[in-house]
Amino acid sequence: MNICINIMWVLGVDRRVVVLKMMHEKRMIQASDIADSTERSLQNISYAMRELEEKGLIKCLTPKKHTWKKYKYIPTEKGTEVFNQLKENNLIGT
Repeated sequence: MNICINIMWVLGVDRRVVVLKMMHEKRMIQASDIADSTERSLQNISYAMRELEEKGLIKCLTPKKHTWKKYKYIPTEKGTEVFNQLKENNLIGT
């Protein structure tokens, strides 16, 4: 999938933008951290993280854990490229 398609896909749902932005601010983060700081439900954030992981934009560092609250994620190279393009084109706030 090329970068433009990924950018449009991320922009299609605001929770994806929120998660990708927070991941680049904190580098390694849990769904519960994002949910707490954005006042969104854990389910909403967990769903976005699952979507981003399926697209290869983030990856789980702790896949052996058994609950979403325990998983720790970082952006992938592809996720960083998408985030940087969003920022450079003023498609997300800083």
